[in-house]
Amino acid sequence: MKYTILLVIAVLFSACSGKETAKETFDFGVWTTADSKKTDEEYTAEFKKYKEAGIDEVLINTNTDPVLLNRLVPIAQEQGLKVHAWIMTMNRPGDSVALQHPDWYMVSRSGKSCFDERPYVDYYQWLSPSHPEARQHIYDLLEALAKVKGIESVHLDYIRYPDVFLPVGLLPKYNLEQNTELPDYDFDYSDASVNAFMKEFGRDPRKMEHPEIDMEWKQFRLNQIKNIVDHAQEIAHKHGKKLTAAVFPYPEMADHMVRQRWDKWNIDEVYPMIYHNFYNEEINWIGYATKQGVTDLQGKQTQINTGIYIPGLQSDKELKDVILLAKENGAKGVSFFDGNALTAENLKTIKETKKALKL
Repeated sequence: MKYTILLVIAVLFSACSGKETAKETFDFGVWTTADSKKTDEEYTAEFKKYKEAGIDEVLINTNTDPVLLNRLVPIAQEQGLKVHAWIMTMNRPGDSVALQHPDWYMVSRSGKSCFDERPYVDYYQWLSPSHPEARQHIYDLLEALAKVKGIESVHLDYIRYPDVFLPVGLLPKYNLEQNTELPDYDFDYSDASVNAFMKEFGRDPRKMEHPEIDMEWKQFRLNQIKNIVDHAQEIAHKHGKKLTAAVFPYPEMADHMVRQRWDKWNIDEVYPMIYHNFYNEEINWIGYATKQGVTDLQGKQTQINTGIYIPGLQSDKELKDVILLAKENGAKGVSFFDGNALTAENLKTIKETKKALKL
């Protein structure tokens, strides 16, 4: 009996010791946009550069082209990189299929359709998450990417409404003041969206005196995006892939600015774009926003990778500091925007920081 007890203790001690010595993981990623005109040799050189700097994964925008993605995946894998299929989801600039259907697009409270009158910039061509055919079109695009062999995830971007409020640091660029929800930037008053809301609640937001303060109308729109995400995860999982997304800095802020409540979604990982200079914040805000997102996700399986905007950093010391801030505040990794912005010094700093973390 004594020997049995000793054996059990030894096994338990060994198991606990294994946990203590398990290698900690903290992923380094980079967003990059593909160009079909680049050669395989050029991509090999690009991906090798990332890997040698300690980067683990690439989030590749192929403009939703599964053929190009299928070409790039093995090249990246040969260099030891994981690949995520980055897709512009609700905002579909130049989508040749969608452009044949004007009724698929979001409409502002002032009656302007993204089909022909776009907010802020010409590439803001937003589809309505409430239009059944527009939704199915998005699901078909997602599934085509999810079928590509070897990718880690389908990575959603622009999975939201147009900006109700721009980041404060961008307002001067557009000569705007946004102290309230302005009709030109409050979406989606399309027929598909309004009819779906009326069916559920019996009132027309286009006839409300102040629809911007109606809680059911706001929650309805939050739920329309959640429905897209939740079904997208089902599609990704069906093909053995994860679902990830680039999102606004933390849930309350995302809710306020773009009607995107990502802590309520069924999703595997999120990449909050904590671009501090867009908000006139210092780099310590990256730690704050990361921690807020981690806190809001408590009890869920969703993990956070902090998005870092390279042009917003003043030095390589700041680059090292923000990586550490993300890690210290609970992120499982960081991702850099974007590959083209990374200098040789940036890559050296990333490599040295990863080495110092003993990852």
